Amino acid sequence: MSPEPTVRPCTALNPNADAVILRAAMKGFGTDEKKIIQIVTTRANFQRQAIHQAYFTQFRRDLIRDFKSELSGNFKNVVLGLMMEPEKFSSKQLNKALVRLWTDKDTLIEILCSRTGEEMKKISSAYDEMYNKLLANHVATETSGDFRELLTRICSNERANSGQVNAQQAVADAHLLYEAGENRLGTDEKVFTKLFAQSSFEHLRVVFEEYQKISGNTIEKALKHEISGVLKKALDTIVEVARSPPTYFARRLFKSMGGNGT
Repeated sequence: MSPEPTVRPCTALNPNADAVILRAAMKGFGTDEKKIIQIVTTRANFQRQAIHQAYFTQFRRDLIRDFKSELSGNFKNVVLGLMMEPEKFSSKQLNKALVRLWTDKDTLIEILCSRTGEEMKKISSAYDEMYNKLLANHVATETSGDFRELLTRICSNERANSGQVNAQQAVADAHLLYEAGENRLGTDEKVFTKLFAQSSFEHLRVVFEEYQKISGNTIEKALKHEISGVLKKALDTIVEVARSPPTYFARRLFKSMGGNGT
């Protein structure tokens, strides 16, 4: 499956005109939510930033502040999220997950285990800027064991950037995983955490293909036998993203809309 975005840049963008529409949608009695949806869901993120600036230039008002004042509930949360730069939105969600009484490990896994090396560099930088602390250090204080090692490696920007895969290295790494797990008594989790945190998703995809040739088992089946707990959940997420990012996020969306309420 080839990832194709559903929100593409507007080819005839006019930030000033969009700003006028948004101001009219929130001016006076009531709010025209349909007009807001029409604008924020059909513009790419960088275009929303241009609209934000145009809104201030024309009306000397902060668009985000007006959204906070005029909108409510989940609709407000979605609109405000769409108006944030992706790395800042991710940083905000990570901070919320870390400062809770009980660390929200599911959020940490969903964000940190699904981002490319390039994306993690932006998130780490944004987190430092927004909260005046290193993301890796904050994660380390709120997690433990091999799970902590995996996440702190990811937060320390160890994941390789996307690029061409070295086939020979992929075969060697597949053997490394096999020898650290299925082909020995006990499991060397550190081999798994290091490789899963440092390799690009493209590289891991080839590693998993080679692993099945060596072992006869899929990497998913190997993890089921060799790893447990929250570490397994994190590694499973990395496997799923490496195989197909769109499929991973589609499943997350489907799960979020199941049950009683969304």
